[in-house]
Amino acid sequence: MPNSRARPRRDAGGGAGAAGRNELVSRSLQSAEHCLGAQDFGTAYAHYLLVLSLAPELNDDVKETFQYTLFRWAEELDSLNRTQDLLGCYEQALELFPDDEVICNSMGEHLFSMFAKKAGAHSVYACELSKTMYELACDVVAANKMEAGIKLLHMKSLDIEIPKHIPERVSLVVTETVDAGLFGEGIVESLIHAWEHLLLQPKTKGENGNCEKYGKVIPASAVIFGMAVECEEIRRHHRVGVKDIAGICLPENVKFQSPAYSSVDTEETVEPYTTEKMSRVPGGYSPLTECFEIMTVDFNNLQELKSLATKKPDKIGIPVTKEGTLDAIVVWFVLQLDEEHSLSTSPSEETCWEQAVYPVHDLADYWIKPGDHVMMEVSCQDYYLRIQSISVFGSEDEMDVGKSFTKNKELLSVGNEAELCSALANLQTRQPDAVEQTCLLESTEIALLNNIPYHEGFKMAMRKVLSSLTPGKVCQAMDTHCQNNTVSCGSGQNNCEESSPEPFYVLDVSEGFSILPIIAGTLGQVKPYSSVEKDQHRIILDLICEANHFPKETLEFWLRHVEDESAVLQRPKSDKLWSIIILDVIEPSGLIQQEIMEKAAISRCLLQSGGKIFPQYVLMFGLLVESQTLVEESAVQGTERTLGLNIAPFINQFQVPIRVFLDLSSLPCIPLSKPVELLRLDLMTPYLNTSNREVKVQICKSGQVTAIPFWYHMYLDDEIRLDTSSEASHWKQAAVVLDNPFQVEMGEELVLNIQHHKSNVSITVKQ
Repeated sequence: MPNSRARPRRDAGGGAGAAGRNELVSRSLQSAEHCLGAQDFGTAYAHYLLVLSLAPELNDDVKETFQYTLFRWAEELDSLNRTQDLLGCYEQALELFPDDEVICNSMGEHLFSMFAKKAGAHSVYACELSKTMYELACDVVAANKMEAGIKLLHMKSLDIEIPKHIPERVSLVVTETVDAGLFGEGIVESLIHAWEHLLLQPKTKGENGNCEKYGKVIPASAVIFGMAVECEEIRRHHRVGVKDIAGICLPENVKFQSPAYSSVDTEETVEPYTTEKMSRVPGGYSPLTECFEIMTVDFNNLQELKSLATKKPDKIGIPVTKEGTLDAIVVWFVLQLDEEHSLSTSPSEETCWEQAVYPVHDLADYWIKPGDHVMMEVSCQDYYLRIQSISVFGSEDEMDVGKSFTKNKELLSVGNEAELCSALANLQTRQPDAVEQTCLLESTEIALLNNIPYHEGFKMAMRKVLSSLTPGKVCQAMDTHCQNNTVSCGSGQNNCEESSPEPFYVLDVSEGFSILPIIAGTLGQVKPYSSVEKDQHRIILDLICEANHFPKETLEFWLRHVEDESAVLQRPKSDKLWSIIILDVIEPSGLIQQEIMEKAAISRCLLQSGGKIFPQYVLMFGLLVESQTLVEESAVQGTERTLGLNIAPFINQFQVPIRVFLDLSSLPCIPLSKPVELLRLDLMTPYLNTSNREVKVQICKSGQVTAIPFWYHMYLDDEIRLDTSSEASHWKQAAVVLDNPFQVEMGEELVLNIQHHKSNVSITVKQ
């Protein structure tokens, strides 16, 4: 038991009233201590309430003893089922010690146990497949003193057997195995198994009886909703909207698709949607239809769950309410937990949930207007919510609007006729010898293709470098130190005085799909090399070359010339050096690529005199912000939001100091300083780089600094710059989230310490 000895302080004013109060406080303290010794916790609690009411200056002195007394008295009240008295004690305690985490946590424990008792949960079983999360759950249960009531199983629920793992069927299953598309985490398969092997039989309609005799699932059901939207951000990440990229024409017979595209005939089980937090999507979005119901599912109906995967697709027709470009169908759901409580993932709700996004592909015309109808097929194939065959039925087709928002067969036949007419029209206009090729690209790769300033910038920078080079310099190494140690040029000048001029060699080792080598091939006597790995990407690049009337041998694929793919950076030939090497410095996530400085060091040794690495240097910028959103999304805050349970210390072991894939343009935050240059990474002139730097930051607005977002300016040369935070950028941004936010006042000056080591950057505030 904590030491409870405390003395009332003398009242400076003296007087009989103060003396009488002090006497009463002193006697009550003695009585409280005596009752604690006799384990009469109820009476001790009453005495401490009196002491703290009369002498609040003693709060700090008796706090620990008061907490101990409260918890022991609460245990007694709980065992006697005196629920109201128990809650009353906690309310009194929180009036004296508002927001006290220890008291709140204890209250949460008692509430949890009471909820379980009211629900009839004599035993609780929890399963977790991940070893890390299982061990974490064990720690949380132990920290909250619940080991006796909860048995943790390190396995999938699909592997649980009776009586091997649990002794008998259970009356309640609670699950949250849902994703933005509702079914993506396997809730349907899990509940089919639970109803067949783990749950008691469900209560039939109109049947009365003890709930312990019947099985039930929380959530009880779900309703899935959708809405057609226009959204430029979704469009540029999922649909190539340009036909000419820096002078390179994309052939009509090449179709680029994002992973979110879901073909009706696909045999692969691929998540047929992407996700976005639509309330924060850069540039916003415009609804083109009203919200419509897609599907309902009853998780307490085994037959309905079983029929989901085999059910034929439903056809839905939705009237268009606003003109615009049809970019996607956005989907969310409402979980009905029980008869009274529900949870919505709607974009209009401020929750942690993202929405499922089904980008629209393959329309002859994406512009829609009131009077049109958006048609689609909805199914639960492979236990994924699939929205396929999205088409537009025009107002000129005289469709009966009264039947548009239905799922009847008449609408199906009309929709199919419209699709057939569209397909026939395409056949008539397509060249008979053009075989369509489909190329699957990541959404960031599609956004890169749509980034015109990026490609134009590289084209201008490459032209400037190549025009500055002369054939006489082709065989000269740029770096004499590298030349002496790692490379050697061919002897004599025979190699440089051939009848036809030697080409300039350009190597693109940027990640993923890139047409920069083809752009380089348009700039004169250039031999470009691409380092793309996928055969499909190589086929598409060859088709692009063919469509632009390049000789077949113009573009080479570098990995075919390299024995070891890990050693991509080599000379183009034994006696040649590169004129330009293109490196990927920044990841799409907003972080610096790993080992980029090591790659730059090797690249400098492989450049001819006057050759360049692109980008030549990179400047990292950042600013101080106040963002409660970043704080709350980076770590569990206290115990209030976890119903008083002590979870934060365990979950927060896995928090990372840097948040990635951020959109600063739509991140809820308040800038507290102007952007400042944090770091310079020079790929061409390494002696300009520093591993440790201090930067002064002027505070321009008072507030609490919670994070330091950062982004980059990539300089292809001193005049041509690419900004990773621009609207057209395929890169996202990142932010350092502070462990201990602090208050600042306008006019203050702070010092940031920036350390850079092996592509890792740390940013701290110097105190």
